[in-house]
Amino acid sequence: MNEFENGLDQKFKFDFSAPCKSEIDVKKLAEFLERDEAPVLIFYGGEPLLEIDKIVEIIENVPAKVKFRMQTNGKLLYKLPVKYLNKIEKILISLDGNKERTDHNRGDGTYTSVMENIKFLDDNNYSGELIARMTIDQKFPDVYEQVKNLVEYASFKSIHWQVDAGFYRFDFDENKIKKFFQEYNASISKLVDYWIREMKQGVFLRLYPFVAIAHSILNDEKTLLRCGAGHSGYAITTDGKVIACPIMNGIKNFEAGNLDSKPEELKKFSVGGRCETCLVRDLCGGRCLYWRNAELWPKEGDDMICESVKHLINEVGNRIPEINSMIEKKIISKSDFDYEKYFGPEIIP
Repeated sequence: MNEFENGLDQKFKFDFSAPCKSEIDVKKLAEFLERDEAPVLIFYGGEPLLEIDKIVEIIENVPAKVKFRMQTNGKLLYKLPVKYLNKIEKILISLDGNKERTDHNRGDGTYTSVMENIKFLDDNNYSGELIARMTIDQKFPDVYEQVKNLVEYASFKSIHWQVDAGFYRFDFDENKIKKFFQEYNASISKLVDYWIREMKQGVFLRLYPFVAIAHSILNDEKTLLRCGAGHSGYAITTDGKVIACPIMNGIKNFEAGNLDSKPEELKKFSVGGRCETCLVRDLCGGRCLYWRNAELWPKEGDDMICESVKHLINEVGNRIPEINSMIEKKIISKSDFDYEKYFGPEIIP
């Protein structure tokens, strides 16, 4: 049963006419980016490195002030000339933890291939930030073990994870979901303990969900949707439409403009719904624009998702006194928690 049979065609209007490969007019893209004060361009997919010639064309022809980022499965990094790799200052690479977990999710040989490409980056003196971008699904809730593996055996210091929950109507099984979140929440508690222990040893791990929440608490900062979708960050489709988020490709309801639009003309979207009255709204921001609007899971499922977010926020918030103490003792610095917003990590899993 697909999502149309479940009624999404009644909720949203769709247009799937965009081509598979990018047909963007790079000159128009350059003009669009020039109108932004501090443009950041993220190469995203599908898999962006399947279109290396287009990446090179874009880098060569957009304004010099543009900063580049990339989200990739990491298998083809060696094919992008080093000159252009070094212009991409942050690369998010899809790894779900150890070899067994990654290969199970993404195919045999994936982990080895990705690690060879990371070595290629290191051998060529890549100086940007590499971020492991994990998917946590219902079969494997042990985020603690897999993050720890990426830190200790794959030498990642920057990691983000996203929980694959609430994006499909057909995968809701209340008993299985309840068990998953019980195990996932317990694993989050262990991971926060690990993060703090490392910090006390002077090792600051950029575990993005923890770093961003701690930053907001330390700075008494309120947040909108933390990924930026629909208010500070947008996706550009292969035919030049500007939409709220890549997952909304083909959904006309979330079209914000096109490459002729000025930044101030782009339509903005709010999360809405139950998030409007949530007590942790100012720290969570709403989790996900698509999840909130599609409402594919019943209330019981969404409750469990929201409770997992509250659990994560509370676990980090409860450690703020220890963090402040380490800052006072100069073990770490408050500036360690500064981070770039809206370049890829959604922050709230």
